[in-house]
This record gives sequence, C-alpha cells and structure tokens, in this order.
Amino acid sequence: MYKNLFTLGRVLIGIYFLLPGIAKVFLFSANLELVIAKEVPFPVFSLSLIAIAQIFLGSFIIFGKYLRISSIGLAITTLLINFYIHDFWNLSGDPNQAHETQNFVKNLGILAGLLILSKEE
Repeated sequence: MYKNLFTLGRVLIGIYFLLPGIAKVFLFSANLELVIAKEVPFPVFSLSLIAIAQIFLGSFIIFGKYLRISSIGLAITTLLINFYIHDFWNLSGDPNQAHETQNFVKNLGILAGLLILSKEE
C-alpha cells in the first residue's frame, strides 16, 4: 500500500512541475514579461533554465529516475521562484499581496515534499 501511495505522490509532484514547464515554453513571451517585471536577473536565460528544469526534472520524478538530484534541483527552483516571483513582502498595500503570500506558503509545502522525496532511492 505504501509503495502505491508513494508512487502516486511522486507522479503528482512531478506533474506539478512538468505541466508549468511545458506552459513556460508555449507561453514564453507572456512568462518573460512577468520575469522582466519581477526583475529576475538574466530573464531569458533564467526563464529558459527554469522551464528546462521543470520539464526534465519533473519527468524524472514521474518515472522514478534520479530522485535525489531531481528533487534537490526542483527544491532550489522552488526557492528561486518563491524569492523572485512570490515576493509578497514587496507588495505592501497591493491587493495581490494575500495571493502571493498564499503562493509562497504553498510552495513551502511543495518544498517540504521535495526534501522528503530527496531521501528516497
């Protein structure tokens, strides 16, 4: 039973990264505007790297390959996204502050799952 639950959780967290990675490729211009607005360094390179990481590392997690390195790579990706994109501390008085705070905290839960997953193999 545990193995089935572990596999389901692994697939779900992999999909959580795979689909947004694919979306970043197909909606690159719109995502690039956001990355530029958030003042992410080297925006084209950074967005490309994040999309590639999400696609490949998410796929590795789905198929149960390279779990430790994939989980750690996506944990770092999640931290960077939290710091640059979900920067609620810079939105004082902005109606989006609560939404960005919620996304930031949600990503901490995902980060926790990735750190737990990194112990498997």
